[in-house]
Amino acid sequence: MARIAYVLLCHKDPDGIIAQAERLTAVGDFIAIHFDARASRSDFDRIRTALAENPSVAFARRRIRCGWGEWSLVGATLLATEAAVDAFPEATHFYLLSGDCMPIKSAEYAHDFLDGADRDYIESFDFYASDWIKTGIKEERLIYWHLFNERERKALFYRSMDWQKSLGLERKVPHDLQVMIGSQWWCLRRRTIEAILQSCRKRPDVMRFFRYSWIPDETFFQTLVRHLVPEAEIDSRTLTFLMFSDYGMPVTFYNDHYDLLVSQDYLFARKISGDAAELKTKLGNLYATVGQKFSISNEGRQLYRFLTGRGRIGRRFAPRFWESEGSVGRNRTVQIVVSKKWHVAKRLAERIRQVTDIPAVEYLFNEDETALPDLGGIQKTVEKRTRHRRALVRMLFDDFGSDRMVLCIDPANLDLIQDFAADRSPLRVLEIDCDFTDDYLIGHARRVGLASDNTPDGTIELLLPTIRFDLRFESDRLRDAGFEGFFRVRQSATVAENAEALAAFLDIPLDKAQQIAATDYLFVD
Repeated sequence: MARIAYVLLCHKDPDGIIAQAERLTAVGDFIAIHFDARASRSDFDRIRTALAENPSVAFARRRIRCGWGEWSLVGATLLATEAAVDAFPEATHFYLLSGDCMPIKSAEYAHDFLDGADRDYIESFDFYASDWIKTGIKEERLIYWHLFNERERKALFYRSMDWQKSLGLERKVPHDLQVMIGSQWWCLRRRTIEAILQSCRKRPDVMRFFRYSWIPDETFFQTLVRHLVPEAEIDSRTLTFLMFSDYGMPVTFYNDHYDLLVSQDYLFARKISGDAAELKTKLGNLYATVGQKFSISNEGRQLYRFLTGRGRIGRRFAPRFWESEGSVGRNRTVQIVVSKKWHVAKRLAERIRQVTDIPAVEYLFNEDETALPDLGGIQKTVEKRTRHRRALVRMLFDDFGSDRMVLCIDPANLDLIQDFAADRSPLRVLEIDCDFTDDYLIGHARRVGLASDNTPDGTIELLLPTIRFDLRFESDRLRDAGFEGFFRVRQSATVAENAEALAAFLDIPLDKAQQIAATDYLFVD
């Protein structure tokens, strides 16, 4: 059975470190600790004293001062790893953690998971070919000598790079080295760790190269593992769940994130807030549980993007201005049906085609598979259709031979509707006001990937008000846009009321509008 030696890098919260060590070792695992030399000696002495009688705890042979982006983080990791290898010959796996990490599965689950496949878990992508680095310098991390910390001595950091660039002092990557990059947090088998430590002793050139690179904790282990382990034995992922904001800052988890965290396909999570005492207690107790089953839904990252992105869609920031093209045509009327329930809008479009001679096209800016005539390739993808929307609609008018046309559009695409409103062609907008039950909203969340069949009920309950508000916000925004030809049909209205709105929107006789409004299955979910 797998036995894990945790390699813990930490610099604060001695009580939390003591609790973490006692928790992880109580189930038969081990821990080796490096406590940053920047932190107080008294805090370190407190940790050593509290854990002195625990045979499953070891300490790095010396403490070094760690700085973000520096080799010191790799150095500290190597010191703690060496201590773990020497002290715990029974350990089969070595798992790198920070003081902000907490388990989100039981030890039983973690051991079974590691026993299930003989492999190493470490993100490892080609440094140059991948897009892992989203912002900031890239190849400069490797080709220049980095003697200053960018956060502490910013001016010298960049001035040093400029000097080296002007003098042509680029470093060479060791000829037999393909540099890889990935998350700092890994879980490696014993034989892999032993091979890395041996390589460190045999390859001073590689050690020197990484020592003076920038942010080597994202490249050192990631590169060595790829050169020492067969590709089939590497799973290029981290087992620690972590997310970053748009600004590159780690997302912090709080007390109300318990259900979300335990449903993710990971063994640990970072960063747990120091103030989340309830969450820490629950996760700490979780690690020692036996027989607990976990339903993995893994929607965490998409859910985070959804919830944090609500402020970026025409709220805190101005909406995106879409590329404008030629006019659809002064004498052509664009009639837009807006509904979040696509199936309802599609039924309405079908009834419009059956009862009138008005062509109707369903969600052409949302679904690639929308049936469209061949328009020379402009119709092939949603991206192309959106980019050239006026030209596309003009060509559709030509193909249909009509001076009016119905288009189904999602209410989230208000910018598209506003673009058509700015055109010289007349515009009419019909909103379909539907009722949204909790069951429908749950199904919607699953369809768009915000939840799965295994998402905990607690997460669903927290998510529903946000989704409901989001739908209401889209509807309010549509009504506040001030379109001159704006009409509404409502699920709660009578057939007669909806018929009047349809007659005005479509400019058809009332009897034909009543045929459409009387469709008995129109609003059925």
